[in-house]
Amino acid sequence: MLYYKKRMKEVKRLKANKTWNQHVVKVENKTLVLEKIIEHSPISRADIAGITGLNKGTVSSLVNELIIENLINESGPGKSSGGRRPVMLHFNKLAGYSIGIDLGVNYILGVLTDLNGNICVEKQTGFTGLDYDDILMELFHIIDALIAAAPQSPYGIVGIGIGVPGIVNTGNDILLAPNLNWRNVHLKPAVEEKYGVPVIIENEANAGAYGEKKFGAGKTFDNIIYVSVGVGIGVGLILNGRLYRGNNGFSGELGHMTIDVNGPTCECGNRGCWELYASEKFLLQEARRAGLNNGEENDASLQTIIKLAKEGDPNALDVLDKAGKYLGVGINNIIHAFNPDLVIIGNRIASAKTWLIPPIHKWIENQTLWFSQKDLKISFSDLLAYSAALGVAAFATEQFIKSSLSDQASAL
Repeated sequence: MLYYKKRMKEVKRLKANKTWNQHVVKVENKTLVLEKIIEHSPISRADIAGITGLNKGTVSSLVNELIIENLINESGPGKSSGGRRPVMLHFNKLAGYSIGIDLGVNYILGVLTDLNGNICVEKQTGFTGLDYDDILMELFHIIDALIAAAPQSPYGIVGIGIGVPGIVNTGNDILLAPNLNWRNVHLKPAVEEKYGVPVIIENEANAGAYGEKKFGAGKTFDNIIYVSVGVGIGVGLILNGRLYRGNNGFSGELGHMTIDVNGPTCECGNRGCWELYASEKFLLQEARRAGLNNGEENDASLQTIIKLAKEGDPNALDVLDKAGKYLGVGINNIIHAFNPDLVIIGNRIASAKTWLIPPIHKWIENQTLWFSQKDLKISFSDLLAYSAALGVAAFATEQFIKSSLSDQASAL
């Protein structure tokens, strides 16, 4: 009797494992089919079978489910290769919308995107010297406005991604954001509780790197260094085609690498950090010292410096040249560490690229080892200030698709 009970328990376990394995395989196949539709839209069922190696019956069944779930649409027949003209399949990019937020040190930029990452609506606000609670209220105002502007869709708002200028662990907790004076901040549950949708918190530079890989200058590269230059400096790493977060999610804090052991103390507590010499904050400090703000502290801005540089002001040109040189110093160190295909300089500093490119290139040409310069490209972001917002919006979309496919497969 005891043997029988043990045997029946083992049979139940094997059946459960078989059912689970079937579920996993189905989710993987369904994900693969949807990925190919997204990549190659419009595409026929036969072409999906040819690309994926799945049999036509499996593809047809999975496609029918995706149509029922409003994730794909059918359109009129495509070109025939000799037989009946095939029905073409399209990804339904309007099935839902994602919100991407770039939460900066003195601004919040929010975008509403369709599921293909196209910006439908954007909202932005600036602030100075606010505490966490006040910033949270500003964040809610931006999100509320984006939700109100979202068109009707089958899934509505599928997720919210927020990029922050700080250290974020794998549990989406913000451990340290020195330029915001934040420590151990739990932003994710506060936003999820208010809006009832999944929320992803990511380091702003990681989000920017992913945004560039998905939508920007990094599409065709697998080893990318994204240098986000705002009030501080953050670095996102795409290595072998994948976002590299490190052991606990803390990689890329290269704005706080020391480039001057006798330098001033940074907000992080370290001395001589790179961001003290090449960030937007550095530019504004140097502008004030050079009198580019007419003696009024609040007059100094990146836009003022650029305007004066366009007019040929020697002090403005000198400030930008100095920042470009120090950007080159840090980028040189990163190149020697990671041997990337592409270095992308992004965030708001990209608007000054005309004056920053020459000193950066000069430093790299003179200081970077010759073999590290081979096949290396250095560019400024095409996405300008949108890299991080688009990156976190893409994270939200991908999480929705993954969870949606898994949930639907479980129900069927």
